[in-house]
Parts: sequence; structure tokens; C-alpha cells
Amino acid sequence: MSNRIDRTGTINFGDASLSICEEGISQARADGGWDAAQAWERQFKRDVFKRIVQTLNRLGWTVGESTYIFTGNNNRYCTKGDLQADLKLSGRCIQFEMFQCVNAPDRADHGGRYQGEKEAHMPYVMRLEMERTRRRIRDYLSNVFTGYAFNEKSGSGRSAKRGPMHLTALEWIAECYRSSCHFKGDWDAYFAANSSRSMAGCFNSNRRSGDGTLLVHGQPVWCFDSRGRIQQGTAYYNINNMWWVALGRYDVTNKGSFELYATCPDNPRVKRNADRRRQRLEAELNTAVKAMKFERAAQLRDILFPGDQQLFHVWHSEHQLYHRAGFRGYTADQSQAGKFTADEVHGWDKAPNKVVAFAALEAA
Repeated sequence: MSNRIDRTGTINFGDASLSICEEGISQARADGGWDAAQAWERQFKRDVFKRIVQTLNRLGWTVGESTYIFTGNNNRYCTKGDLQADLKLSGRCIQFEMFQCVNAPDRADHGGRYQGEKEAHMPYVMRLEMERTRRRIRDYLSNVFTGYAFNEKSGSGRSAKRGPMHLTALEWIAECYRSSCHFKGDWDAYFAANSSRSMAGCFNSNRRSGDGTLLVHGQPVWCFDSRGRIQQGTAYYNINNMWWVALGRYDVTNKGSFELYATCPDNPRVKRNADRRRQRLEAELNTAVKAMKFERAAQLRDILFPGDQQLFHVWHSEHQLYHRAGFRGYTADQSQAGKFTADEVHGWDKAPNKVVAFAALEAA
């Protein structure tokens, strides 16, 4: 005779989290109103929430009252060493969200609760404990309840998760092809269909690399990251002139064909970050002027614009705003506006933009 309990629900894994969802509360509310829904939720807490707490205790976790925002009786704060978690029940769902503050470079506040990509930032041993905990809870609930099912997919298409215990870079690209309505990864068939005389020009422009080579699906390439550092990977066609580049076991980036190189560029140790350097120096110059550190401002000016060059701002008449440095964004503050040389504003003095000499602004 089976001692399993008849409950139906779905168990999902998220980013260092586990969630359980059931659908019964809606039917209970429809049949008996608010009181019936409250009774269903109390039974849900006794059957599922309480068993999760018991499982955590067996695994060596300490479970106590929550004192952070969610302070009601349906919430618990859990710890095991430096690994922390919030256990929350709300309506038909239970959320068990783990986090840590040992390595939380972006959001160390609130114990690391709001750090992005929690699993990726967890130390290795802590990540193993996180995975062990949620798997043990999943397995226990699946054995206790007759209708509990685990959703094995960690997203689909581009929302699928990459990384340890998830998809590799090549598996993730294959998943993107599976869900794509454009290119399915069948390069030979795609090449044959697009290499006719009428299609060759457009197709070849989508394949032309930064060094003039026609790229082939699956070939090794070189590219630069957002900080200008060179990377080597394998290129796989995506759409139009965009290519996936698999970098190592788990990392993938999406680059235009003109950003890829079939041969290693010269001076690979030199970072291609002139734009970032310019933006940073202009920001430091603006900060120095605001703080009335004019000696430092003069030094930065001479680094940015040697030779006492004539400088300009570019005003956008429709937005009634100035262009920022590198024409990236707008600002109403003239002190934060981008500063450009005569060569850089060539061709910009036409509607809706207006080039204004820096000296003329000062005089005005």
C-alpha cells in the first residue's frame, strides 16, 4: 500500500533557486470562495512547505524566521555556512532562493541577494552544495507526491542557461538553431540556396570578415571583447551578417562579420580600446572642471586634444540636447557634452544636428 500523497505540481530550477507551483488554489477559490482558498493554502503549507523545512534541517541547514522584508509566517531565512537562502510561500507557489556574499562583486549589499548570475559567482564548493540541496528537495518531493513533475528544460532557445551543470557553448548554439525560424545550422544547404548569382552579393557581404576573408560556418576566428582584448573562438552563422562565436567551453558572443578576423590581427597584446579611453578621459575632464581642479583639467585636456585644437559641441535641435562623447547618448548639461575636433564633426553640421564652436558657447 502506497503512502504517497496525491498532489500535482511542477518543480523548476532557476538561477541558484528552486520553485514549486500548483494549480489547485484557483479551483478551490471558484468552488468555495476566499475561505476555501485559504484552507487550500494552509494544506499546501503543511504538505509541501513543512517538508522542505524538514529536508533542509536534515541536510544541515539552519532555518529560522526571516527578518528581511518578507517577515510573515510564510517565510523563512536559511543558512548553511556562508550559503544563505530565502524560503517563501505565496499563494500557489513556493520559492527557495539561495545566495552568498563571499563573491558578489556587483551587489554585495543585502547579503548578495541581488547579485546577477548567482550560480556563476558562487565559489565552486558552495555551488556544489547549492546544487545538492535543491536536487535533494526535488527528489524528496517527487517521491512523496504522486503528481509532482520536474521541468528538465532550463529555458529554450536563447533563454537556455549556459555554464557548469547546464548547456555548453555548442549545445546552447544548437538550441538556438532548434528554436530558430531562419537558420537551423545546416550550412551546406544554406550555402547552396544563397550562393546563386542573384543572391551571391548579399550573401557574401554577410560573410565578409574584418580582414576581407569570406567566413565559413565552423571556422576559427579572432575578435575583440568590449574592453578591446583579443579573443579566439569558433564562428557559427546566425542571421544576416551576425555570427555566433563560441569562446571556450561555455562562453558565446554574437558578432558582426566585420568584427571577426580569419587570421590573428597584428599586435594581439595591444588593446583596441581607443573609444573607451576617450570616453573615460572626457568624463575625468568634466569631473575635474566641476571640482574646480583646473590644473588636472588642463593636463587631461592636453592629453585628449594636444596642440590647442579648436573644439566643438554637437547640438540636436529636435531633442534639445547635446551629444555625449563618442556620439553615445545625449545630455542637457553642456559641461557633460562631448568635445569634438574639426575632423570628428565633419558632416554633422546638418539638420537636426548643429555644430557649435566651444568658444562660442563660452562667450554665450
